[in-house]
Amino acid sequence: MTESHTEAHAEPRRAAKKNSLWAATKRMPRCPKLDEDRHADVCVVGAGIAGLTVAYMLTQEGKSVVVLDDGRLAGGMTEVTTAHLASAIDDRFFEIERIHGEEGARRAAESHAAAIDRIEAIAARERIACDFARLDGHLFLGRDQSEELLDRELEAAHMAGLDGVEKLPRVPWDFFDAGPCLRFPRQGQFHPLKYLAGLAKAIERDGGKLFTNTHAERIDGGRPARVRVNEKHTVTADAVVVATNTPINDRYAIHTKQAAYLTYAIAARVPRGSVPKGLYWDTEDPYHYVRLQSPRKKPGEEPYDLLIVGGEDHKTGQADDQTERHGRLEDWARARFPMIGLVEFVWAGQCLEPIDGLAFIGRNPLDDENVFIVTGDSGMGMTHGTIAGILLTDLILGRENPWATLYDPSRKPLRALGEYVKDATNMAAQYTDWLMGGDVGSADEIPHDSGAILRRGLSKVAAYRDENGTLHERSAVCPHLGCVVRWNPAEKSWDCPCHGSRFDKLGKVFNGPANRDLAPLEDE
Repeated sequence: MTESHTEAHAEPRRAAKKNSLWAATKRMPRCPKLDEDRHADVCVVGAGIAGLTVAYMLTQEGKSVVVLDDGRLAGGMTEVTTAHLASAIDDRFFEIERIHGEEGARRAAESHAAAIDRIEAIAARERIACDFARLDGHLFLGRDQSEELLDRELEAAHMAGLDGVEKLPRVPWDFFDAGPCLRFPRQGQFHPLKYLAGLAKAIERDGGKLFTNTHAERIDGGRPARVRVNEKHTVTADAVVVATNTPINDRYAIHTKQAAYLTYAIAARVPRGSVPKGLYWDTEDPYHYVRLQSPRKKPGEEPYDLLIVGGEDHKTGQADDQTERHGRLEDWARARFPMIGLVEFVWAGQCLEPIDGLAFIGRNPLDDENVFIVTGDSGMGMTHGTIAGILLTDLILGRENPWATLYDPSRKPLRALGEYVKDATNMAAQYTDWLMGGDVGSADEIPHDSGAILRRGLSKVAAYRDENGTLHERSAVCPHLGCVVRWNPAEKSWDCPCHGSRFDKLGKVFNGPANRDLAPLEDE
């Protein structure tokens, strides 16, 4: 632990809530649980940015839509986004051009810019007060990185049709010299839950049906497609869209082409106007990303902004220092933003990184033609989710779309073969956990409000001791493809290091691709 990290925690500068900023500042509408069989033109599974955008656009086309979510509206990864709206690609345009060609890079830039435009237009049409704003994005160099990287990206961005991108001698800060940067005009930001609350209201107004606390257990294509829910009821539909961050209806095809990463975020007070509004990203790996959000001023309170800082990514289930990562983010931020005061929120979320930098949006591989998926957000879930709304609406209605080939989930990106092999090797290595002992020799060693893996003969046990000292045990075997989960002390969760399934401390699944809870020990 560095000296600055120690000092950051020694001073009373944290009143941090273990909750995302958005969840703490907006209550989503309540929706009923599905309690009968239903039929619709389209059934959408997942009520995040992708699922609700698809549903909204289909209802605008006069289609009947049923939306199912096993939690609350926008209660998954959409709730933990930092909500950058960018046509600047996280994986760099020169990489997108290398893998997808010049035309692919142009389509990528075009589609992300169109997604920002569409969010702006919907917010205006539906009169959604979601804090939408246009602003500049700035890409600056990480430590010990060459300016040549910016020059390559500038040339590639121009080739992709983003003629307004320009190189500047410095980021527009007067408090820290971050060096030269690229300025991407007409980027955006918004409050994601305010936006989705407005979408949900419009969906219901136009006849769409929203159901929460409704678990989709089985999804079958065909005529009609069938979604079995809550062990009781069935939704039949002409088409199904699976918008669950990572597909819960696919065991292999997509999960070999993307990897799950946890990313961390903090939101800290800064004096109102002390940091110019904008989106900011550096080129480190993993990179840092920064933006501002202005909360409503309370009576008698000095106005302030919240500086949102994210980064410190690692593959899900493949780190042992999760509890230190928010501290390292805070250190990084305080070194560059000296006006930072209280850190109010800390949280983490999961993103899916496709091997070739772009989401998978379209017909589900090896499935019936009326089953569609959206996954592989690549850290750009707000725009990729909106692209999904545009593209899947066209595909379901039988219209041509110029982005269909680029985002096709069945694509085989040969120029990303090296990344595919690396990820496959990494995933295979995680199965060696079966050969290892437990984290502790006995359950007696597990502190209160903590978890550990135990070995009992040939079995692996996920053991959690609650605040009262009661021990809760489940199988440690992920029900997706049999990896052994690992305890995440920062998030109090069980994380699968193979494909990113996540379970709460008592073993309830909250992130796919697993679609079942960790099994009780007697069911092994």
